[in-house]
This record gives sequence, C-alpha cells and structure tokens, in this order.
Amino acid sequence: MTRPPRSPAVTRRSPSPWRWLLPAVAALLLAGCGVPADDRPRAVEPPFGPPAAPAASSVPGRVEQAFCLVRAGRLVRVVRQVDAAGGVDGHLRRLLAGPDDAERVAGLGTALPGAVHVLGARLVDGRAQVEVEPLGEESGRSDEVLAYGQIVCTLDSRPDVAGVSFLRRGRPLEVPRADGSLSSGPLTAADYPAATGPD
Repeated sequence: MTRPPRSPAVTRRSPSPWRWLLPAVAALLLAGCGVPADDRPRAVEPPFGPPAAPAASSVPGRVEQAFCLVRAGRLVRVVRQVDAAGGVDGHLRRLLAGPDDAERVAGLGTALPGAVHVLGARLVDGRAQVEVEPLGEESGRSDEVLAYGQIVCTLDSRPDVAGVSFLRRGRPLEVPRADGSLSSGPLTAADYPAATGPD
C-alpha cells in the first residue's frame, strides 16, 4: 500500500525580539516626557550645598537711604541702612536727628540746629516742599547755606523727587544756594556743587 506523498514542511520563523522591544522603548520614552501626577503633595529636596550668600550691599528687610551731613564746612553724602524708605517727611526727620555714632566718630556733623527750623515736608507733583521757619533773617552765612544744602541734597537723592522748594507759612521762600544767591527753587544737589565734598 502506497502512502500519499508528504507535503513539504512549512518552516515558521519565530518573531524577532526587536518587534516587541522597539514599541516598548518608544512607550517608555514618551512616558518620560511628561511630569507624573501625584495623589498628594510631596516635599521638594533643596539643592546640594550651602545656600548662596546675599549680595554684599543688601541687608534683608532693610533699604539704603542717602543723607547729606557736614564735615569741615562741606557737605558729605553718606548712605545708611534703614528699615523702610518711607516718604519725604520721614526721610527728612531722619536727617534732622543728626549723625549716628559711627558718623560722629568719622567726624561728620550737621549744620541744621540753630540755622533753620523745619516744620515738615510733603511731596507735590514730584517736588519736595519743605515748610520751614528760619531762625532770624536770611543772611547767607555758611552754616545757613550748609543747612539748606543738607536738606536739598538729602531729598534730591530720592528717585521720587525732582527738586526741592521751601515754604514759610505756605508761601515760597527764597533760600541761599552755594554761591550765596537766593532762590525759591526748585533746587537740586547741583545748586550746591561748591559745598559738596567727597564721601
């Protein structure tokens, strides 16, 4: 008895491992592009190493403010660290308080006592208006020039002030400039160049 001939064997090739590996890698790469969502907040680790030091000129919670004081008959600008800049009146009150201990040790003083009596200051349209009651007649003497110069140079250092004028009983008052001439202002630090010394 004759057997029917066998049909040739069909060879099946096993699937290549790359066929499954490539889609898996692509899925992982795509998943890595997003930020995973968490069910609850998680702590963020601080960067390694000590925190960066603040800039040498900055003191946390304090601001720099300029003041014009007097040394050897000349105006000298100094910078203090204060709790808050405040308005022009507060700035002027700090000037009226005179030099601090360190400034006195450095030979700095003030010409304000005995030369001019300041009642207050306000900012009007970018100009500082200072109400004063001069002590006696305006004479243009050096301490009076320095006193007004201290006020003008101090307030003119502020970014919100574009000039300083003086009032007596609400009316414009002419005050001495560095060259001895009188002006009702508005005055700036440039009006006292001959009286301004180095820091």
